[in-house]
Amino acid sequence: QVQLVESGGGLVENGGSLRLSCAASGDISNYNMDWSRQAPGKEREFVAAIRWSGRTADYIESVKGRFTISRDNHGNMVYLQMNTLKPEDTAVYYCHAVERETGSDYWGQGTQVTVSS
Repeated sequence: QVQLVESGGGLVENGGSLRLSCAASGDISNYNMDWSRQAPGKEREFVAAIRWSGRTADYIESVKGRFTISRDNHGNMVYLQMNTLKPEDTAVYYCHAVERETGSDYWGQGTQVTVSS
C-alpha cells in the first residue's frame, strides 16, 4: 500500500506554469502512475499517465504539448509540469497509483489548480 500526497497547486494567470508533485510513502517502481483532474460540476477526467518504467507516457488531447508527466522511482516522486495554462485547466488535480500486477490502486487527496482569465 502506498499513500500519495500532492503539492504544487495554486493560483496562476492565464498562460502561466505550475509544477505539481506527488510524493509516495513507499516504493512506486512497480506502479503505473497517472494524474487526473476534477473541475466543479464535472466528472473526474484522466490527464496524463506514465508507465512504471517511465518509458511511455500518454496525455489527453487538450494538454498535449503543454503538460509533461515524469517520475523519479528512486525518490518515489511523480511530477506534472504544466505550461501555458488555460482557465479550463482549473480543477483539483489527483495523483493515482496502480500496481502493475495486482491492479491495486491508490489516490491522493488532490491539489487545487486555479487559472485566472
